[in-house]
Amino acid sequence: MILDSAQQPAPKKSASRIEAIDIARGAALVAMAIYHFTWDLEFFGYAEPQMTAQGGWKLFARAIASSFLFLVGVSLVLAHGRGIRWNGFLRRLAMVAAAAAAISIVTYVALRGGFIFFGILHQIAVASLLGLAFLRLPAAVVLLAAVAVIAAPNFLRSALFDHPAWWWLGLGSFNPRSNDYVPVFPWFGAVLAGIGAAKLAQAQGLFARLATIRPGAWSRPLQFAGRHSLAFYLIHQPVLIACVWALSQVAPPRTESREVTFLKSCERQCSDLGDAGFCARYCACMLDSLEREGLVEQAFSGDNSEVLQSQVEGLAGICTAEADRTVPEGGTQ
Repeated sequence: MILDSAQQPAPKKSASRIEAIDIARGAALVAMAIYHFTWDLEFFGYAEPQMTAQGGWKLFARAIASSFLFLVGVSLVLAHGRGIRWNGFLRRLAMVAAAAAAISIVTYVALRGGFIFFGILHQIAVASLLGLAFLRLPAAVVLLAAVAVIAAPNFLRSALFDHPAWWWLGLGSFNPRSNDYVPVFPWFGAVLAGIGAAKLAQAQGLFARLATIRPGAWSRPLQFAGRHSLAFYLIHQPVLIACVWALSQVAPPRTESREVTFLKSCERQCSDLGDAGFCARYCACMLDSLEREGLVEQAFSGDNSEVLQSQVEGLAGICTAEADRTVPEGGTQ
C-alpha cells in the first residue's frame, strides 16, 4: 500500500497551498499504517493467517490504494495542468522510482515468496508518466478512459500475458504472488479518475475555494505527513515491524502447526460459499488430498505456478463434491 509524494503541487507561496489535499493524503497514510500494522501482527503470528487478504480488510486495503492513486491524478493536474514543469517532475519521479527499486530489492531478499516487483510505488512512477498524456484531454474523455482501464481485466485477461515480463500490466490469467501487487490494469484507472475529477473541480473553481480554507491545529500532523508522504511510507513499516518484533521477544505469539493454520485459513475463505459444516468437511478433504498427492510443501511454500493451480483446482472440485455428499451422522444436508 502507499502514497503519492511524487506529484504534489509546489506553489511559490505557501499561503496558496491547498491544505485540504495534504490532510486527505495524511489521513490515507494513517489508514495505510493501520493496515500495515495489522499485516505485521498477522505475519508474526498474532493475528489469524490471511486475515488482511480477505473480507473487510481486503476492501480496506483497496480503498487505501485507490485513494492514494486518485490523489496522484489530482496532484498531476495541480502541479502540471497548465504546463509540465519538467525539472520538478523528473526530480520527484526519480525519487519515487529509486524508492520503488529499493522496495523490490529489500523484499526480494527478505520475502522471496512474495517480493514486491510492481507495488504501489512502481504504479505511481509509471502512472505519473502515463498521466501526462491525459492532462490536455477533456475531463469526460479522461473519465471514460478511467472506466475502460478499470474494466479491462474483466475482458482482456489472457494466458498471453502470463510471462513475468508482462505481470506489470495485470492482464494475465492469474495474479502472481506478491505482498503488494498494483498493476497498470485496473489501478491506473484510479489515477485517471483523479485527473478527470481534478479537471472538473478546477473548471468549477473548487480548488481556489479549498485554498482559502485553513484548518485548525488538529490537522498539522496530517498535513506534515501528507507533505512528506514518500518519507513516511519508507520509514513507517520498518518502525512497525521493529515494534512487533520487539513484542515477539517479550511475549511470543502462540504457535500452531501449519496444518491447523491451513484449516483455519481455508475455512475462513470458504465461509462465503457454504455453511460451517460444509467448510469443515471441504477443508479437511483438501488437506488430506494435498498430503496424499505430495503437494503440501509446494502449497505451503506459496508456489503460484499454473501447474500447481490446475492440480489444486482439480482437488477442489473433488472435495466440493465430497463435502456435499458427506452428511454428519444425525445431521441433515
